[in-house]
Amino acid sequence: MNKTFHVCDVRAVWVRECASALSRQVATVGWLPHISTLGYFRHKSWSEDSADPVLSLRHFPLQRGFARTGLDPLFQESSRIIRRLNERTDNGAGSCMICTAPAYTPSAEKWPGLLIYYVTDAFAYPGYTKDPTGVIRLDRRMCNRADFVFPNSRRIADYLIRDAHCPEEKIAILPNATRAANILPAPLFKPVEAPADISDMPRPIAGVIGNLAANMDWEILHNAVERTPWLSWVFVGPTEMPVQDENQRRCRTLLMNRGGRVRFTGFKLYSQLCSYARAFDVAVLPYRRCEPTYSGSATRFYEHLAACRPILATRGVEELLHKEPLLCLIDSANEMVRALEELAASGFRDGREALRWETSHQETWEARAATMLRVSGQSATGSQLRAFEDVLVPSAG
Repeated sequence: MNKTFHVCDVRAVWVRECASALSRQVATVGWLPHISTLGYFRHKSWSEDSADPVLSLRHFPLQRGFARTGLDPLFQESSRIIRRLNERTDNGAGSCMICTAPAYTPSAEKWPGLLIYYVTDAFAYPGYTKDPTGVIRLDRRMCNRADFVFPNSRRIADYLIRDAHCPEEKIAILPNATRAANILPAPLFKPVEAPADISDMPRPIAGVIGNLAANMDWEILHNAVERTPWLSWVFVGPTEMPVQDENQRRCRTLLMNRGGRVRFTGFKLYSQLCSYARAFDVAVLPYRRCEPTYSGSATRFYEHLAACRPILATRGVEELLHKEPLLCLIDSANEMVRALEELAASGFRDGREALRWETSHQETWEARAATMLRVSGQSATGSQLRAFEDVLVPSAG
């Protein structure tokens, strides 16, 4: 009988990318909840074949707060989730459920097959939840039930061992990554032609990609922009999320309204980000040190790694503190400006382009999925392995 990997759930971009890579190697369904206060009274589920990324999706209604103490016995959402999963596989006991949040713990405890906990956020930190104690309780139950636990950072792994009492032998760290298709056929020593919506920006260009929200240090960015009138700045990503800190919010607003050599492109599909990353003279990762960002894995770092261009990063993500010399760490606007001036003097060549290219071959979602399968003792079919190997061969363009 065929086994199926069920990923619950794939709302986060990085989880969906990992699930898509997994689907190249084993049969995989990505479960996409539609959470509402009336979710219990809604029953319609439907399938969708996503093209970007390629993934079989299953949409389903879900009761808001379904995992809170006392609510699951009332709504029985955990049992309803298991019934749905069983309807999409002919071998429940031989298949795998991948839980991506502690809220799925009641379902995990009812799942008859292999159980993987894929942890991509510091869910118990106050910056993420108003009930850290409740999250820790769920994490303890999840880690007790899980056969394997894959946190995406060392800090999350340490939390799981320390607070969730997860046995260390269950844990394998699985950082975020980039698509294998983004790996270039050779190192990139100069930026490529810019996408149409920024093609008129004068060079050199410093670029920031990703969610342009409160975990960015807008004060440092504003200061650096003010002091580099010779440099264009491009911000690629959504700006809808609020920034609570008044000064940080003011600095973001000033930059968004600046115009001229500063441009915000708005939201772009994940698949489009590589075109911007390759077009930048220098990439900037200006994280603030705040949770849950500090404890996570920086997806945008791996996008820039594959693009080979020089990278400047603040110390706002613990993972990045261990990535030199692939990037240059800075602590202030003064250091950022000085590093930008030094790069300009060298023609934006830092001598690490080939190293970033070589390293990026191992930092793909396809490699992460293969590791997940290998560690958990699973295997792909011969045809699926051949398809996976084809994906890993870098192609031109």
